[in-house]
Amino acid sequence: MITVADVEAEAARIAAYVVRTPTVASPGLSAFLGAPVTTKLELLQRTGSFKARGATAKLLALTEAERAAGVVAVSGGNHGIAVAEMAGALDIKATVVMPRSAPGRAVEIAEAAGARVILADTMGGAFALVDELQQLGLALVHPFDDPVVVAGQGTVGLEFAEDAGELTDVLVSIGGGGLISGVAAALHARRPGVRIWGVETEGAPAMSEALAAGGPVPVELSSIVSTLSAPRASPLTYEHVSALVTDVLTVTDAVAVQGTLDLADHAKVWAEPAAGCLLPAARQVLERVGDGARLGLVVCGGNATTADVTAWAERFGLR
Repeated sequence: MITVADVEAEAARIAAYVVRTPTVASPGLSAFLGAPVTTKLELLQRTGSFKARGATAKLLALTEAERAAGVVAVSGGNHGIAVAEMAGALDIKATVVMPRSAPGRAVEIAEAAGARVILADTMGGAFALVDELQQLGLALVHPFDDPVVVAGQGTVGLEFAEDAGELTDVLVSIGGGGLISGVAAALHARRPGVRIWGVETEGAPAMSEALAAGGPVPVELSSIVSTLSAPRASPLTYEHVSALVTDVLTVTDAVAVQGTLDLADHAKVWAEPAAGCLLPAARQVLERVGDGARLGLVVCGGNATTADVTAWAERFGLR
């Protein structure tokens, strides 16, 4: 498992390339949820999500031979954007494989950054294709199954611990589990006693299924939230979550999209459903822990267009 020292080392390595995003109390969300809420606004990160941190950490750790050969990444959207843009900034050729369900805007951004983008029919197919490309000599920048990437994502937790006021419970979205693994490692070291809660959508339950099975297992994906749609957790992230996370909560796609609308209304931020899912999960946490909770929300990304959210809201009959 990674340590807070690993996270601190990556924080120093990537500092010149990423943004120290704002940590702000949210009066609107505090009133909405009925408990004090502090947000970590990773949607204001370079590339629009926390993924720039882990991608940059891994790219900077490559050998000269690996940099010359180029890199390959698999992504439901945000990781691909981050690898494409940060590789472009570092003059490294990148290939990004995404499922056809990935947001069209993510494909456009990755291509505009200079990456070669390949679309696969499914997320499972995307992971399989990346394995083939890796065998051809491209260096893999995995979205979550890499201790360097996990430590890079953990810099979110390091900053949150340094910048937030008192917190009792921190909620973090889960796709493959890289973000929550790094955040949990940092927060447990810097804020002992703070509970960490993971959040998934019901149609992308990689980590909750892993916890139920005692290890990573393949899952069927049906969520509209492609940025959380990992076909399975990894042993690395499972180990961190099983040891450091209080529980993993699941919510429906519909309430995740409603959460996106509520974040716009009450927090004045335009997030994606991967972050919107935190609000219905926060209500579950408050029901379980009772009075005195002080919540921290890692608002992980904002790479959803108004057209995307409008279409999802209409699909689910939301306001």
